[in-house]
Amino acid sequence: MIRIAIIAGVLHSGGKRNLIMEFYRHIDRTKVQYDFICDSDSNGIPTEEIESLGGKVYVVPPYKQIVSHMRETYKILKENKYSVMHAFDNTLNLFPMFLGRLAGVKVRISESISKGDKSEKKTLVKLALRPFSHWFATDYMANSIDCGKWQFGGKTYKKGKINIFKTVINAEENAFDQELRNATRLKFGWDDKMVYGFIGRYVDQKNPLFLIDIFNEITKRQENAILVMIGFGELEGQMMARVQDYGLQDRVENLGRRDDIKQFYNAFDAFLLPSLYEGMPVVGVEAQCCGLPIFFSKNITEETTACDLAHYIGLDESASQWAETIVPIVKKEKEVRRSRVDEVKLTGFDSESEAHRLQEFYYHLLNNESHSMMR
Repeated sequence: MIRIAIIAGVLHSGGKRNLIMEFYRHIDRTKVQYDFICDSDSNGIPTEEIESLGGKVYVVPPYKQIVSHMRETYKILKENKYSVMHAFDNTLNLFPMFLGRLAGVKVRISESISKGDKSEKKTLVKLALRPFSHWFATDYMANSIDCGKWQFGGKTYKKGKINIFKTVINAEENAFDQELRNATRLKFGWDDKMVYGFIGRYVDQKNPLFLIDIFNEITKRQENAILVMIGFGELEGQMMARVQDYGLQDRVENLGRRDDIKQFYNAFDAFLLPSLYEGMPVVGVEAQCCGLPIFFSKNITEETTACDLAHYIGLDESASQWAETIVPIVKKEKEVRRSRVDEVKLTGFDSESEAHRLQEFYYHLLNNESHSMMR
């Protein structure tokens, strides 16, 4: 059995955690086992589930405390004598890749699961570290071609050195459930509403203030429209201030952080995700699987398309133009709502098949002496 060090970084509830855990739940754990190394400022480490599946959880100081962070991470890598490590922290992978090389980890996989936007402060760090993305890693992975090219470069992709493993979900688990839809809408008083939803962090990347602008325009075209937001983040105050400015207090529900997400995919009538950038968002695939039309910005890779429910609108278009596109589609799709499990499986987003491919990939790298030893 291979025991793999998963460098998770800051692990909150959301896309990165869901991606890693979907692979972990579906790999053959008699052949591959994960140990998680997470930053102490994480608020979504599924410790109980990880340990129940046979894994270990190590918590290290946050990367902002770089000296103690690296010292503790190195100690864990060295003491456990891992032969494989897999880092999911984008350009920050530079640091654990270096530590892995020092600790003698043979296979060091650096994965890109996101991109960046120049208008966002934290992207400055990403851009500063990006030229060093090749350093100390033996192998590169990404959850989309766009993410791989963004971090490791187009030339690296053309040479076939970036291994693409899609964002995956449990397709059957995310099937549309009419009874759950009815029960949820009844519980929250949404029976006669057209429910627009958003699930994600309230941060610049997700473009949440523009989300409010879009919904304001939607309300001018649909009298029964409401917006349901699930998440948390530093822009929450600004978002709610904009809701108040538009006079939408009675039409916007902010449910905060929640883990019982499945019911909301079923209860929503549309999902809005006008992000400045994404990798390949888990919520986008889950929404489509549940038969929910989703409206992405064109800044999100079209590789996220799992069926005909994925729609892309440019951020150069106004909130009014977004609403003009969205409203008729939502009205039409509500009448023919159904599961899209088969389409999701056919387009390669199902966790079971991709997890099997990933475990074979680990064994291939470990047994293949010819893979490149970068710097």
